[in-house]
Amino acid sequence: MNRPVIAFFNNKGGVGKTSLVYHLAWMYAELGNRVVATDLDPQANLTAAFLDEERLEELWPDGDHHDTIFGAVQPLLRGTGDIAGPHLEELGDNLALLVGDLALSGFEDELSKEWPGCLDRKERAFRVLSAFWRIMQKAATAHEADLILVDLGPNLGAINRAALIAADCVVVPLSPDLFSLQGLRNLGPTLRRWRQEWNERLARNPVTNLGLPTGAMQPVGYIVLQHSVRLDRPVKAYDRWIARIPGTYRDAVLAEQSGDGITVENDPHCLALLKHYRSLMPLAQEARKPMFFLKVADGAIGAHVQAVQGAYHDFEKLACRIASAAGINVAGRTSSTG
Repeated sequence: MNRPVIAFFNNKGGVGKTSLVYHLAWMYAELGNRVVATDLDPQANLTAAFLDEERLEELWPDGDHHDTIFGAVQPLLRGTGDIAGPHLEELGDNLALLVGDLALSGFEDELSKEWPGCLDRKERAFRVLSAFWRIMQKAATAHEADLILVDLGPNLGAINRAALIAADCVVVPLSPDLFSLQGLRNLGPTLRRWRQEWNERLARNPVTNLGLPTGAMQPVGYIVLQHSVRLDRPVKAYDRWIARIPGTYRDAVLAEQSGDGITVENDPHCLALLKHYRSLMPLAQEARKPMFFLKVADGAIGAHVQAVQGAYHDFEKLACRIASAAGINVAGRTSSTG
């Protein structure tokens, strides 16, 4: 049984995407779902959020990195075999991590080179292009996972193309600024092109027993993260950019006409408008835990206590909203979906 894959992607960086995936992975696990978090960003920021430096040194020794996502694709890269069995870093009762690796950037050229080979019915090309999906599905089977969350880097390169064709659904994190809107304008047409090109390739698969992703990469909505809001930022500029998001998302990503009077507050494609948890984030990073798990011992006292409760409610609601939009049955209190 294939597990659903949800990718979080915007080719504009700095929108808080990794923090979003990190917190949602913990929240889905908290709600009773078994989750595999996958770090396919060659910067490995999600891995660094989950693991301390001592553990990272063990996973990234000098020489081969057998227990990372790069280690799992190395046999393909070397021409010595197919994907290796993936290592899962257990983080809790329900949560496991497919460990990222800065060396993953070394797989970019191979993915780019083999993309045309699928049109020529080359078996190796299909094995290379489907490597991420097959690794994630193997990991999810081993973990008995309900879903897979994927963090990606902010670019439209070959690694992200291979990662996105492995995704059933795509969630787009945004900031209310010009750069995020331009990212949407680039992202939408690219997703549609990659989906079409992968469909053309699927029909040419020469190996009948080789499981391949469908390349659905269905956009299920966007999340506005207000991390870039600053006290010195003109309110009018903020309001102008945030007002443009619904129309730009419809036009660029969904290839639909924008309706009148749609705002992020009433847009069904807006999964959440998340506030800046300015006071909680440093405490969470220091404690190496999600904001909504902070305790008094972590420094969450006074007004922080209410902020922690608010963060829990926000991410619980968002987790259920994403699952509903993606058509995925996951555990969670139905009262939180309202």
